[in-house]
Amino acid sequence: MPRNKKEGIIFGVTMCFLMVCGMSTYNLALVGKLSFAKFVIGLIPGFIVAFFFDTVIVGPVAKKIAFKLPINKNSKLQIILAISLLMVTGMVTFMSIFGLLMRPEIPQNIVSAYFIGWGMNFIAALPLQLLIVGPISRLKLQMLQRYFDSKI
Repeated sequence: MPRNKKEGIIFGVTMCFLMVCGMSTYNLALVGKLSFAKFVIGLIPGFIVAFFFDTVIVGPVAKKIAFKLPINKNSKLQIILAISLLMVTGMVTFMSIFGLLMRPEIPQNIVSAYFIGWGMNFIAALPLQLLIVGPISRLKLQMLQRYFDSKI
């Protein structure tokens, strides 16, 4: 876990960037439009929007709720799982709206399209977060913390 603001920002940027990369690739592949050009074009606005929601709305609310849940606060695993589940739920909720707005045309039944998109995104985002992005981000943070600790 990040110990200060600087580590928190580095951790958040890493987590957010990797999730946007993974989910952008998934969504482009899902609609049959995966190409390097489309990936790069969507990456910057996707990252900006995701980072905003992550740092301003979803992250603070998810952490607040997670620490109010009846979990063992001494268990790092339980804390990670609670925060991750809440973060994925919140980010999928907001980023599915962003995905709808990025489409070339607005679907006729926007509510149905939103909930279908939400479900498809959730089933990809949760394992991506728990099995790939979370562990990579925590490993990078640990390496950074060891580096900074050795310089003291």
